[in-house]
Amino acid sequence: MDHRYALDLTWQGNRGSGTSGYRDYDRDVLLRAAGKPELLGSADPTFRGDAGRWNPEELLLAALAQCHLLSYLHSAVRHGVVVTAYDDSPVGTMSQSGQGGHFTSVVLRPRVSVAAAEQVETARAIHAEASANCFIAASMNFPVTHEPEILLAED
Repeated sequence: MDHRYALDLTWQGNRGSGTSGYRDYDRDVLLRAAGKPELLGSADPTFRGDAGRWNPEELLLAALAQCHLLSYLHSAVRHGVVVTAYDDSPVGTMSQSGQGGHFTSVVLRPRVSVAAAEQVETARAIHAEASANCFIAASMNFPVTHEPEILLAED
């Protein structure tokens, strides 16, 4: 079964002279999808973007982390692990060469709280299953690894 995703992107960076020169335009974009709040995007500040807006590299990192989270929660239910909290601070590395570049790795660092001590090892093990089930991670041409921390939920 195929799934289709769509959005609208509008460049907001014309200062009046369009792309007449590399320094003559902003990299600001507006992302819209039906029924969702607008998302302000730009380039990374290194590439003359607005640091106050999301850049594509951050959005890729966010997509990988969110996909893993959702796959992980599904795996937790299947394996009887009661997750009570989950947060992540992922880090991605991109290598630039000339005008181009590519991601070389992403490390997800989920911190997962579980309800019972006997669930800790299973909670750690199912990260591999979650990774295999994450459509976005499966689409990448670089390694997406995990450094999970499993905690026992506080009473």
